[in-house]
Parts: sequence; C-alpha cells; structure tokens
Amino acid sequence: MTDYTVEFVGTGETITVSDKQTILKACIEEGIAQEYSCRVGMCLACSAEILEGEVTQPAARGLTDEEAEEYALTCMARPQSDLKLERGVYPPSIEDDAATAGAAADDD
Repeated sequence: MTDYTVEFVGTGETITVSDKQTILKACIEEGIAQEYSCRVGMCLACSAEILEGEVTQPAARGLTDEEAEEYALTCMARPQSDLKLERGVYPPSIEDDAATAGAAADDD
C-alpha cells in the first residue's frame, strides 16, 4: 500500500490518500466538503480536473475514455501518484448536456 498527497488547488486543502482508497472516502474521513451524489461513477457530481498526477478509475462509467485522462470522479478515483486537483470543474460532456438542456427549456 502506497500513500499519496492530494492537493485541492485554490482551497489550501491537502490530504493523504492510499492507493487502495478512493479520494472521496479520504475527503469524507478528513472532513473535506467534496461534492458527491451517486457514489458509483455515473452522476459526475464529484468531478475534479486533474492538473497534475495520475489516477486509476476503471468504474468511472460517466466519463469518456478521453475525459478519464483529464478528470477524476473522486468517488471512483484512486491515486497512482501525488495529485493536484481542481474541484467543481466538469468534463465537456456534462457541460454540453447542460447547454442542450438549457436550449430545450428555452424552446418550451
């Protein structure tokens, strides 16, 4: 088991996370207010942009393969190196879905 440092850019929060533990679980244990909802890699509420480092997240079904290289679903992601993450940054697919939904609502 290896421990890695996970820094949340812009918040001053840094935690230690085991490579066997999800980032979300470590956040909850440390009292860090990380957003989440489904906890199964589908809703994208817990998304964070990976600024530095690598994660493994084989069950992050809500992300495309390309997005999984740039974004972590903290409920699924386990660190593979020290990380710098920016919370509250969502992958393009969710931004596109929100724009489409907004346009459809405007048409009603």
